[in-house]
Amino acid sequence: MDWMQIIAALALVMFIVVLLPRTRHMIKNSPKGTSSDWMSFVIPIAVVVLFIILLIKLV
Repeated sequence: MDWMQIIAALALVMFIVVLLPRTRHMIKNSPKGTSSDWMSFVIPIAVVVLFIILLIKLV
């Protein structure tokens, strides 16, 4: 293991230690989604998936 890998591993651990408490706070205090919020997410994703399937079928 060279020094670059050790430094990268230490940086990754530091990022996790610093960001984990903030992430927990954001998850606990985030607004809950309603069914209309979820539908506004699902419909565009479904359109994209259908478009990709169409492109695959055309090849």
